[in-house]
Amino acid sequence: MKIEARLQENVIKGIETLYGQTISSGQASLQKTKKEFEGHLTLVVFPFVKMSKKGPEQTAREIGEWLVANTSEVESFNVIKGFLNLTISGACWLQELNSVRSVANYGIQEIKADAPLVMVEYSSPNTNKPLHLGHVRNNLLGFALSEVLKANGKRVLKTNIVNDRGIHICKSMLAWQKWGNGETPESSGKKGDHLVGDYYVLFDRHYKAELAELQEGGLPKEEAEAQSKLMGEAREMLRRWEAGDTDTVYLWKMMNSWVYAGFDETYKKLGVDFNEIYYESETYLDGKETVLDGLKRGVFYRKEDGSVWADLTADGLDHKLLLRSDGTSVYMTQDIGTAQQRFKAHKDLSEMIYVVGNEQNYHFQVLSIVLDKLGYEFGKGLVHFSYGMVELPEGKMKSREGTVVDADDLVEEMISTAKVTSEELGKLDGATEDEANNIARIVGMGALKYFILKVDPKKNMTFNPKESIDFNGNTGPFIQYTYARIQSVIRKAGDQGLSIPLSLPTDIVLTPKEENLIQLAAEYAAVVKQAGDEYNPALIANYIYELVKEYNQFYHDYTILKEENAALRDFRLVLSQEVGKIVKSGMSLLGIEVPDRM
Repeated sequence: MKIEARLQENVIKGIETLYGQTISSGQASLQKTKKEFEGHLTLVVFPFVKMSKKGPEQTAREIGEWLVANTSEVESFNVIKGFLNLTISGACWLQELNSVRSVANYGIQEIKADAPLVMVEYSSPNTNKPLHLGHVRNNLLGFALSEVLKANGKRVLKTNIVNDRGIHICKSMLAWQKWGNGETPESSGKKGDHLVGDYYVLFDRHYKAELAELQEGGLPKEEAEAQSKLMGEAREMLRRWEAGDTDTVYLWKMMNSWVYAGFDETYKKLGVDFNEIYYESETYLDGKETVLDGLKRGVFYRKEDGSVWADLTADGLDHKLLLRSDGTSVYMTQDIGTAQQRFKAHKDLSEMIYVVGNEQNYHFQVLSIVLDKLGYEFGKGLVHFSYGMVELPEGKMKSREGTVVDADDLVEEMISTAKVTSEELGKLDGATEDEANNIARIVGMGALKYFILKVDPKKNMTFNPKESIDFNGNTGPFIQYTYARIQSVIRKAGDQGLSIPLSLPTDIVLTPKEENLIQLAAEYAAVVKQAGDEYNPALIANYIYELVKEYNQFYHDYTILKEENAALRDFRLVLSQEVGKIVKSGMSLLGIEVPDRM
């Protein structure tokens, strides 16, 4: 049993003995003592003042004295107003370290066959353009959230919904048809997603030129857009696609296949994967049928132009379009169909989490309500993992104008910068070319992933590539270098013929810094649980940084291998080893590798 749990039981006993009152474990909750005060754990005594019929300080003193006299955990205490700060004995901290070591994957729960099944949707790319920086944050958050939920003992299905149909897809197709001259990824030497993205940008360029010409001829902007021949052709292509026109469908399949091959390369570089992939082209018809069925049942209504709508005013929202006047579907329709397919395929699916940016908050609020109105039990249980936008120091990005930060270019830049920085700092000395390239990849991707994942998902963020690759401060490379340092210590111990004991005696005299490091390491399991409960991988990222920072201070202040006291040396080796295991485990949950050598 962990120190906090044992101490909590003793607080409950103490209150009963001192004041004859029975309290719940919630009333006896302990929190970590603030750094500016002496102690390890703090008990708030204000709830017990009525029981003691004494002031807060006197009550705290009485409880503290009882704990020192009657428990093995509490060595001493101090009182700050109504806060009882408890100092735990070194023997208890050594027991705690032995307890952490005794668990093979400390902090990670076993996934049982009957565990809740959770589906996490992330990535959701469009097949008219390559993945960009915004997708990078989405993919990294989705993958990390999935790993954190698995670490909390849940069965997880990682899924992707590909936006492979619609007017935006037809824009790329039409541009290639008009100006492509048969260009392919093979003939151009470009990744397929980049090639198709170039035609999306080309369409926009021609469309803007056409609008400018029409407006120069005296048409207002709205009329110019309505009379655009190019946009009219794109809409006609969409109609032909929905009608199953052979040539249009062939072109669509060919260009999409180029994009998928490109996406797969990018996903591999990012280190993310999926258990299932859904395609809007295969779900929108189910959604359409469901909407029409809802119309028959009076759940929705039809306007004079033939469009179908949901009246959500009773839910505090407005009216939502579900089918256009020409019968074509919108994103909402497709999401209805996709949700149906998922819950039909997985009867025991307990939760569906959508990892989508906060600009879609309204969309998912509506989706939940509409599914509920349609009579689906899972409607109200949908979870929108809403995250903030990511920008560069230069500002926002625009896909149509070709000003996005391409994911592939970003990855290459990160790895290249990591190699240069590592070489300059001597981190690659003695490494072969292959080893140096692998370390540069690990460091570059670690820098990118950590910089993005350490930020609270709900917040908007600015990604600064230069700041992310720094071997000091709250960065991935700093954590990775510390892990490599720990592995170096363990290797040197082996070279010296030192064996690390399986358990430690509890009579070693520890310093406060060593006790604090054990306490911090032991918190890992609670942090993993909190990250899963709150859907927040950033909690793990920042915890690992705090652990690594604390370890580096310990490493700087104390000798390990040269320590003459064998018991103390063994303890410091064990502590180093356990910190290393936790760092590797936590970084793995974030999808980040750690190198054994640097």
